[in-house]
Amino acid sequence: MAILQTSVPYPVDPHARLPGIGPTQDWLHRDEAYAAQMAERVRLLRDRRDEVHALLPEGRAAAEELLEAILAEVSGWPGFEVSSDRVACPDGRGVAIDRSDPLGTAARIVQEDLCLMEEGPDGHVMTGAVLCFPASWMLSEKIGRPLSGIHDPVEEYDGTLERRVQRLFDAIRPGTILMRHNALWYHDPALFQPRSIHARRDKPDYGHGDYLRTERQTLRRLPRTGAVVFAIHTFILHREDGERALSVSSE
Repeated sequence: MAILQTSVPYPVDPHARLPGIGPTQDWLHRDEAYAAQMAERVRLLRDRRDEVHALLPEGRAAAEELLEAILAEVSGWPGFEVSSDRVACPDGRGVAIDRSDPLGTAARIVQEDLCLMEEGPDGHVMTGAVLCFPASWMLSEKIGRPLSGIHDPVEEYDGTLERRVQRLFDAIRPGTILMRHNALWYHDPALFQPRSIHARRDKPDYGHGDYLRTERQTLRRLPRTGAVVFAIHTFILHREDGERALSVSSE
């Protein structure tokens, strides 16, 4: 069964140039698909954990800090109740706070996929992530790699753009939240769509497919470890709703 939203909280531009990023007040987001998306996240973490979760030893401190930041964030949201060992979520679930599994716990609380990027000799490297809703990429091929390696198949990600994105990661300060979005028509509404870097990649077929897939992507630096959190909130809209979202951006 397709898990769909009917709208998005920003004007959608499928042709926005990379990196297309600006400041926002909201780090994370909850929408009408929360219950259904969270059920799918729980299923994937149970049945396909090795495909959707990865944490390098050097990323553990950042993962622990990220979990604490998420607990602090949702404690002020309607429908959430946070205690010392448990989170009551608005879909009726109770999530045990397992600090030995910080990313797995965080992934059961919020809709966002969460990637940790930390400074290394070759720039920012992905040291941990929970990626339940990949859009044509695979966590196993990106973990431990720098920004340039993560964006391998992206044609627009040339040397100039790579330097711009690296400067952005270097410059972001704690307390600042940056946001960008993407959008593409898909034939398949499934949230979990991994694809290897070695698989054939055709040119994007804009204007075709029955579903508009758009990601709200945010960047935030954690103050203690300095890790940058790349959070991805996935929206999938049926064509009628997707075209309506596109028309709003063109007005």
